[in-house]
Amino acid sequence: MGRPGLNRAAVIAAAADLADELGFDAVTISVLARHLGVRSPTLYSHITGATDLRTAVTAYVLDELADSTSAAMSAGEGRDLLVAYANAIRDFARRSPGRYDATTRQRIPSAPESDLRSVDDAIAAGRRNADLALAVVRSYGVTEADETYAVRLMSSLIHGYVTLELAGSFAHSEPPSEATWPEVLDDLDRTLTRISTAPCH
Repeated sequence: MGRPGLNRAAVIAAAADLADELGFDAVTISVLARHLGVRSPTLYSHITGATDLRTAVTAYVLDELADSTSAAMSAGEGRDLLVAYANAIRDFARRSPGRYDATTRQRIPSAPESDLRSVDDAIAAGRRNADLALAVVRSYGVTEADETYAVRLMSSLIHGYVTLELAGSFAHSEPPSEATWPEVLDDLDRTLTRISTAPCH
């Protein structure tokens, strides 16, 4: 019998919080059960297994990331929109590193591996974030033929920088990463501007 007040949504939210505390990889069913003060079998009333849990957490935090990013992108276009978008992602990652880790590393499984709800939710949340990235490159006037390239370039630079920064890769060199970040966005802004006026890739 499940603990009173414990439901699927509460389990997923607790797992996301635990990811920030311990790291995404450390969130297992047994660890989560101890954190919630229940036995592991109790959680199977709400999730189908470890893959379902990881997928559900990924969907949950992807929606949180999309909410944070879209709120920051309320106005502007071109460079202003790019900076708002990139800073929102970086702020989210620094505030919630375990959650952010889930957004970048968890593969969305096929339905037989996980609860269909988790898969559908993760796909929908992923599309929300993809649409936000598209909104940034489209604000530059990037052609439809170049959109995928531009989004991949932008995402690789932003997420690559943030991931390396979180890992401490920039901590032992000068200038500090805080000083380099605006310069990186300036270069990305120039590159997206160039892509919008260059022949299609």
